[in-house]
Amino acid sequence: MSRQLPIVEKLQADLAELRYEFTVELPKVILVAREHGDLSENAEYHAAKERQGFVNARMAQIEQRLRELSLYNWSSIPTDVIGYGSKVDLEDVDSGESVSYSVVFAEEVDTAGGTISMTSPVGQALLNRAEGDEVTIRLPSGTKTYEVLNVVTIHDSTDD
Repeated sequence: MSRQLPIVEKLQADLAELRYEFTVELPKVILVAREHGDLSENAEYHAAKERQGFVNARMAQIEQRLRELSLYNWSSIPTDVIGYGSKVDLEDVDSGESVSYSVVFAEEVDTAGGTISMTSPVGQALLNRAEGDEVTIRLPSGTKTYEVLNVVTIHDSTDD
């Protein structure tokens, strides 16, 4: 399977937009601003040059992250334990409260949407766990123990 991870697709799309802005839009803005005369007091020119620097730096960050993410592929993601893309149902052993998470890369985190980063304390504790496992997580509010009730891996949720 040579499919790309969803985060890779998103970052590549972001990079393409930034490259277009950097190579097509910003040169036009800078050219128009230059035509207004004295560059030392030209706010449009300075804003465009500042934006150009920001876009260039952001492109470098995305390219570096894409290199890092190239280490991950569909076959490196576990099929039987919690890993990237897994949807997990947990139950607090003490209170009986249930909680569900999707485990994602940091760029995809949406805590309101129930996603957590693989690098967060909760994400780290859950990685490579299976249904029935008890997981103890150290949180700022104290230590909590959860039972893993259900795991749906990215492979299970994207079967063709």
